[in-house]
Amino acid sequence: MSSVMMEEAQITSPGVTFETPKVLFMMADYGHDPTETAVPYTSFKDAGYEIQFATETGKQPRCDKKMLEGFTQKLLGAKKEVVRIYKKMALSEEMRHPLSWSEPGFTLDAFDLVVFPGGHEKGVRQIIESPIVHKLVVDYFPKTKRPSKKVVGAICHGVMVLAESKDADGRSVIHECNTTALPAKFEQVAYWGTRAVLGDYYKTYGHGSENVEESVKKVLADPAQFKANLNPGAFIVEDEKYNYISARYPGDAELFAEEIIKLFNSFHRIT
Repeated sequence: MSSVMMEEAQITSPGVTFETPKVLFMMADYGHDPTETAVPYTSFKDAGYEIQFATETGKQPRCDKKMLEGFTQKLLGAKKEVVRIYKKMALSEEMRHPLSWSEPGFTLDAFDLVVFPGGHEKGVRQIIESPIVHKLVVDYFPKTKRPSKKVVGAICHGVMVLAESKDADGRSVIHECNTTALPAKFEQVAYWGTRAVLGDYYKTYGHGSENVEESVKKVLADPAQFKANLNPGAFIVEDEKYNYISARYPGDAELFAEEIIKLFNSFHRIT
């Protein structure tokens, strides 16, 4: 396993000093959306947070090539500025030397924030389906219950990792939570609008499989806990019981990061 050693650091703002949040991006080897990864990474980096990545065996993760290159990038993929910050992120020490989430003894407990980026490329099934990841999440997620200062953030297909992480009673860790994820209508428009050229590229589990919204809704105590805002403007959901923030798609990535930073700042606000 490769790792980046992180020295203890502090963040100082008017009237308060607090220990720098430690952030972990949990990823598959390949297939995550570059916007949903690079935009939060850059925001957290700019805020002074300490960041690490983890993949199954410590292999450097690579985001979905179709979202970064060629006509698919120009038509549907990452914006030019996102491509730039993605390339910068890919050269960072933390992304070049990720941890291994399958290594014996690995735990999420050392981190204040665990982030699950999305991505519809089929490679993300590596993390969505991993029983190792499910166990790690089942152990960590309850520790985000307020007034805890630990946080989980998930965007788009990243929410599916949480949906599939179930306790001994078969309940997902987000069973009680308000959440969003990729809305069914967004997924259907992308899939049917590109199927003639890209086949089932936009369906992570192939043609005819249930959509992300359905896969998340069915693990909730009440389907109304799923918030499927169809306005393309930035939107996130912050749960009231847990320090859990979710978002729908790349267009939410900047707000997603901003709200997580606000949440951390609120932990240390002087009243």
